[in-house]
Amino acid sequence: MAQNQYLYAVARIRSRELRLLNASFMEQLVTAPDAAACMRLLRDKGWDGGEPEDSDGMLAEEQKKTWGLMKELVKDMSVFDVFLYVNDYHNLKAAIKECKSKNAFSNIYLSQGTIPVADIRKAVEENDLSSLPEGMRNSAQEAMKALLHTGDGQLCDMIIDRAALEAVRQAGEQSGNEFLKLYGELTVAAADIKIAVRAARTKKTRAFLEKALVECGTLNLKALADAALESEEAVAAYLEKTDYEDGAQELRKSPSAFERWCDNLLIRRIRPQLHNPFGIGPLAAYILARDSEIKSVRIILAGKRNGLPETAIRERVRETYV
Repeated sequence: MAQNQYLYAVARIRSRELRLLNASFMEQLVTAPDAAACMRLLRDKGWDGGEPEDSDGMLAEEQKKTWGLMKELVKDMSVFDVFLYVNDYHNLKAAIKECKSKNAFSNIYLSQGTIPVADIRKAVEENDLSSLPEGMRNSAQEAMKALLHTGDGQLCDMIIDRAALEAVRQAGEQSGNEFLKLYGELTVAAADIKIAVRAARTKKTRAFLEKALVECGTLNLKALADAALESEEAVAAYLEKTDYEDGAQELRKSPSAFERWCDNLLIRRIRPQLHNPFGIGPLAAYILARDSEIKSVRIILAGKRNGLPETAIRERVRETYV
């Protein structure tokens, strides 16, 4: 896309940024009496889709709006593939498990991806993976073989999750765009840290860690694995020596606090794109901002429906982009 076309696209995004949910509105949702009141507030903001109480329909519609806007602004949507690979690999996992169970579970698939769900299901059902990209094809073969011989669904998930992270990292590095490279790096690093924490908690072996962790530039995987084999506190202590030292204290608080910190880190790192008038960065940041606010709304609605106190919900809500 030519520079002047990017300028037009960024100008359109600037107007859409005014509609993003800010911290003040998120607080309104948190303090609303119930989920129905939250839904009314959201509809007043222009969020719609589904029946009046159908929050899933509303959130799915908001995701469609984001990607519909991008299709209007960008001719070559492949520049955003790095954000969609996780959905592709989720759908691969779903197809393998659906095929294994011999039952249809169409509601477990995600609609936003780079490969049509029907193509992934067909490739798995017919055991002909040649139509899939090489990285996905190789991980699918390995995962299907593992599931066939061991019946271990967690091993199947680990193989595919690792391949998804490798695809995200590689796409970021090959994009030639510093923003997308940053996204790939942060996504993989956050996933590696979460894997190490879970491994420490469940006493996983070094062999597991070596298969699950994915190379990235900001973490020493050997040191991270050594820490995970020792304790969760050792993982936190290792983080204090890295670019992610602020996450150590959040990890010590609770798993949910650490998850929130990971998401907030990405939002903080993309926020400078609010002042960037050029390139694909502001558009990519808008996609991530929308994903983050949809996640926060989902957390608030779930908290309201489960009767969580406001303080517990507030602790889980992500920082806003604007």
